[in-house]
Amino acid sequence: MPQAPAAPEPPAASQLPPLSRRGLERLDLLLLSAEALDLNGGEAMVWMSEQLGFTGLFANRVELWKRRCHNPLRRATRRGDLSPAETDALIRILSALADRLYPLLRALLSSAEPEPVRLQRWQLFEGRLAELVRERMNPRRVGVQTLLDPQRGERQRRQLIRALAYGAGNGGYERLRASLHDPVV
Repeated sequence: MPQAPAAPEPPAASQLPPLSRRGLERLDLLLLSAEALDLNGGEAMVWMSEQLGFTGLFANRVELWKRRCHNPLRRATRRGDLSPAETDALIRILSALADRLYPLLRALLSSAEPEPVRLQRWQLFEGRLAELVRERMNPRRVGVQTLLDPQRGERQRRQLIRALAYGAGNGGYERLRASLHDPVV
């Protein structure tokens, strides 16, 4: 019996174009969302970087922070593009964090949870995210103002949680990478 042709291999990190401005914004906002869900999120990123063997790219928390500052929405932003290896490493770290946070992500998205409990979880997440955004992002940017707005930003905050949930599990890295390189998302 003939075998079906194998699915094409995804392109290596070095073959992908650099992340667009929008992709950089989304990547940093997803990392910020992971920080909002985990009170030790910054430390968890450094630890995850070490566990995944990225100490050559991010020797310490400062180097990791410098790479995240390529987001144009930040107060202190850096010009230029991330290298494909740095982009790949940040996406892998994000995917690993999403795996760790998946039970909480599932609870936030679950309609089986009692409504008061679910609303309380969302309020905790939204409060922590707003605190981090006010601290690190440029408040004059329209994207930041929208994210902080209770009504207009609700859809975007829910999309961030869904994207983190999609980035967990088998194939999560590939899904995250594809969504960050997609100009439409």
